[in-house]
Amino acid sequence: MDQPIQNFWEIRIGDVKEALEANHFEVFTASNLEGARNIVMEDILPKSKPTSISWGGSMTFTASGIYEAIVDTREITIIDTTDKDVPHAEKIERRRHSLLVDLFFTGTNAVTEDGQLVNLDMIGNRIGGLTFGPKEVVVLVGRNKIVPDVEEAMLRIKNYVAPINAMRLDMKTPCVKTGRCEDCKSSSRICNTWTITEKSFPKGRVKIILINEDLGL
Repeated sequence: MDQPIQNFWEIRIGDVKEALEANHFEVFTASNLEGARNIVMEDILPKSKPTSISWGGSMTFTASGIYEAIVDTREITIIDTTDKDVPHAEKIERRRHSLLVDLFFTGTNAVTEDGQLVNLDMIGNRIGGLTFGPKEVVVLVGRNKIVPDVEEAMLRIKNYVAPINAMRLDMKTPCVKTGRCEDCKSSSRICNTWTITEKSFPKGRVKIILINEDLGL
């Protein structure tokens, strides 16, 4: 068999897609980031017709080129919550306003085989947008985020995703030194609010693109 790894993941992604759809998410699949970008530009945007967009912290969204594609081809109000040239207070204010856009992009820390999204946030704007506010949400998910269940999702997040994110962001937390969660009381702690999204409400509000590549953390 040619490309057994890709074939393995196609089967697994197909099963997760069915589970997510049973939980009222609208689900797309893509073989790579370019395919995911095409789904957004050629399917989701024409149907949603958003007048405003924003996003939560997502390495996959940043790498996808979706932001640049939208800027180049559409007249849409964009709330940039990650602009390094604005003061911290302005960033927070933009994140508040981002919760009222028509279309919000984000990633997820984990997706379970029975079709649930599991996330852990520092500030909460990412999970805030996922749960309520924006009219529609697009979640970009690399195959490496798939886990068997919620328990495994939490273990993955606490002992892999969170320490690496703390390192990436140059936080002064114990996990940066130890490489594992210390359940710290640091003022710089990035692990503050959990969400488990069992179903999309209303049906189809949350749109998930499952991508057959390892992406993000």
